Amino acid sequence: MVTEKKNINKSRPLLEVRDLQTYFYTADGVVKAVDGVNLDVFPGKTLGIVGESGCGKSITTKSILRLIDNPGKILGGTMNLYDQSHDQSQDILKLNNQELKEVRGGRISMIFQEPMTSFSPIHTVGNQITEAIKLHLNHSKNEAIELAEDWLIRVGMSNPKQRLKQYAFELSGGQRQRAMIAMALCTNPDILIADEPTTALDVTTQAQTLDLLRELQEKNGMSIIMITHDLGVIAELADEVNVMYLGKVIESGTIHQVFKDPKHPYTHALLSSIPSLATGHRERLPILPGTIPHPQARPKGCPFNPRCKDFIEGTCDVEFPKQEKIEEGHLVNCHLYSK
Repeated sequence: MVTEKKNINKSRPLLEVRDLQTYFYTADGVVKAVDGVNLDVFPGKTLGIVGESGCGKSITTKSILRLIDNPGKILGGTMNLYDQSHDQSQDILKLNNQELKEVRGGRISMIFQEPMTSFSPIHTVGNQITEAIKLHLNHSKNEAIELAEDWLIRVGMSNPKQRLKQYAFELSGGQRQRAMIAMALCTNPDILIADEPTTALDVTTQAQTLDLLRELQEKNGMSIIMITHDLGVIAELADEVNVMYLGKVIESGTIHQVFKDPKHPYTHALLSSIPSLATGHRERLPILPGTIPHPQARPKGCPFNPRCKDFIEGTCDVEFPKQEKIEEGHLVNCHLYSK
């Protein structure tokens, strides 16, 4: 059976990212997809990263695993991953290929929005899960098969012995999602990155998947980075949340701080656009005006200023706002709170 993690020091970030910069050098110019992002991931907690499509959420997490393809480059920053068993940390950006191989899938795993992209079409699900186990846990083939079957049971897969022998295209969408979660968690990682893991699922399967992630997190003590545009998912699962816009984190705090008392106009607009039981039957929901600018046409100053109802001419369009502390743990980059 899978060993569960104990005696975790939850007061120190497991992953600490500072000033992360990932740019794409295209024929049309430079795209600053991630432009100075800071984030902390604490043991056993879920960090939600939210924002509209094109805000840099997925590139941020792919940068953490150094999965950036040309013409993209990680230009700077630090990503310190703490190892509690040895009381030391290592900067992911400075790891050699072998060390990076041990981190990917070993200490940090990732599940994607579409499970079919995670599985090879020419290998069975069982082959792919057992290979991950053998690579990171040094188990024998028989031990790996036994553990793979055990993980399929843990994620609620029916007929696990049969599923191990099948290919991904032979499984339903919900089954593929469960198999992908099993493959990501079979190495008992410290951090699970979930990139829009429920978007392609029906409502029932989505709820089951979220319940499963919450249950496995409680049992294993792992951390989760949850990327989604669905604020309802974040409200249900996350402990803390980072709001991103055009490659920058513009507000961060606990789920209670940000959802109950949003400070940045962008955060407020996102939350206002969510329907609730109090919304009238024919009541029109507030909408965000305009669209996200093209990254190569980034506005000067605060990137949200062309869409902001609280725009201050001569200020918001001149300088990017400094980070201000609203209260302990609640930070915002907005000129409305400049001291």
